[in-house]
Amino acid sequence: MERNDIQVVDLSASELAFSEKMAEKFPKCSFKDCFSCKTCVSSCPVTLVDSRFNPLTIIRMVLYGLKDELFKSDFMWLCSSCYACQERCPKGVRITELMIEIKNMAVQEGHAPAGIRAQADLIENNGRIYPLDDFDNKKRAKIDLPELPTTCEAVKKLLKED
Repeated sequence: MERNDIQVVDLSASELAFSEKMAEKFPKCSFKDCFSCKTCVSSCPVTLVDSRFNPLTIIRMVLYGLKDELFKSDFMWLCSSCYACQERCPKGVRITELMIEIKNMAVQEGHAPAGIRAQADLIENNGRIYPLDDFDNKKRAKIDLPELPTTCEAVKKLLKED
């Protein structure tokens, strides 16, 4: 029987320190507990529409310390953080929380896609992704909706406090 879906993984670029760092962040429900049942894959709505996103593959990449390959990938950004995988995992692996941590680390190391960087800039500068202006409030007034503030200083202040 021939299998065309087998991938060879090059572990020469493995950073086991990355794997250990991630294991320290999730000591109680570690990704190391995963036994490849694929419940996360079958639960994932993103996997249904884009087979490049596979929670089990990402867990394995973290386990093998393939940080650079993972951070440079575009598929890890497809996770919608819906928690379907995490809620159904029989071992209690905190997959969604792992994905959030991976994305945060990737951003910190400068591996965010252009769209994510643009959204972060908008939030930092305007306090929200979609800036509101007087035109928006005029449209709201026409349909009897209350006016909204055009700035969101509280969010901008929070971002500058780190």
